[in-house]
Amino acid sequence: MGLEDLWFVLISVLFIGFFFLEGFDYGVGMLLPFLGKNDQERRTIINTIGPVWDGNEVWMITAGGAIFAAFPNWYATLFSGFYLALVLILLALIARGVAFEFRSKDENPRWRMIWDWVIFTGSLVPALLWGVAFGNLVDGTPINSALHFTGNFLDLINPYTLLCGLASLVVFVLHGVIFLSLKTDGVVRQRAEAVAERLWYLVVVVAALLAVANYVYIDIFHKIGVNPGVMPITSAAALLAVGYLLHEKDYGWAFVMLGLTILLSVATFFWFLHPNVMVSSTSDAYSLTVHNAAASHKTLELMTIVAFIFVPIVLLYQGWTYWVFRKRIGSDAKLEY
Repeated sequence: MGLEDLWFVLISVLFIGFFFLEGFDYGVGMLLPFLGKNDQERRTIINTIGPVWDGNEVWMITAGGAIFAAFPNWYATLFSGFYLALVLILLALIARGVAFEFRSKDENPRWRMIWDWVIFTGSLVPALLWGVAFGNLVDGTPINSALHFTGNFLDLINPYTLLCGLASLVVFVLHGVIFLSLKTDGVVRQRAEAVAERLWYLVVVVAALLAVANYVYIDIFHKIGVNPGVMPITSAAALLAVGYLLHEKDYGWAFVMLGLTILLSVATFFWFLHPNVMVSSTSDAYSLTVHNAAASHKTLELMTIVAFIFVPIVLLYQGWTYWVFRKRIGSDAKLEY
C-alpha cells in the first residue's frame, strides 16, 4: 500500500466517523419539531446534542482539509463541480449553528419556533445532499481529459442520486430517534421509542430500493469492477438486526447495530470506489484516481506524521466529551439551550 492508498483509507475513516456521529446529530435536528410538543420538550431534545454537535462537524472539516492536502486534483474537481450543492450544505450548517445559539436568547414562543424550524432545515438539507453527492461519485460525473468538471448542478440530480439522498436522510432520522431513546427520559423517550420501530420499516424499504438500483441502474459491481464481498452483506444483516433489537426494546444494541450499518455502508462505498476518487461519465480514462489526483510524495509523508500525532489526541478528547455527557436528560435537568 502506497501513501496515496493510505490517505484514501484515512479520508474514508474520517467520513465514516462523520456520518456515524453527525448522522444521529442530523436525525435529532430533523425530529425536533415533531417529537417536541412544547418548549420544555424541545429544549430537552436540543440538549441531547448540545455539547457535541459542533465537535461532530469537525470530522467533515478535517475530511475536506485532508482531501485538499492529499489529493488537490480531487479537491479542485469535486469542489468546482459540486460547488452549489456544497454551498447549500455550508449555508444550512451555518444557519443550524446560529439557531442553536440564538434560540434561547428570547423566550418569545414565535422566536423559538422560527429557530426550531431553522434547526430542522439545517439538518435536513445536508442529510439529503451528502447522499446525493456520494451517489454522484459512484454514478459518475462529466469530467474531461484535463480532469475538469464540465457539467452543471442539474447533472448531479437524477433518480439514482436522489434515492441515495433519501437513503442517507431516513437512516440519519432512524439513528437520531434511537439516540433520543437512549438520551432522554419521560414523554420524549416514549415518543421516540414509539416511532423507532415503524421508522425502521421505511429504512429497510429505501435500502432495498437502493440495493436494486445499484444493480439495475448503474450495475455497480460491473462498473467498479469488484465482487460484492462480505461488507455489504454484513451491513444488510446489521440493519435487519436493528429491527429485531427495536422490537425487543434493546435500544443500546440497536444504536450500535445501526452505527455498524452506517460504518460498513460508507466503508463499502469507498472500497467500491478505490482506486478511483471520482468516476468520469465521459470516459473511464478521465476518472480521477488516487494516483493522478494525489499530492507529492513528500507532502503525503509530512501529513502522515502529523496525522499519527494529532488524530489520537482528538479521538481521546472527543471520547472524553461523550463520556462526560453520557447521562439521560430528564424533565428536571438543567437545560442550557
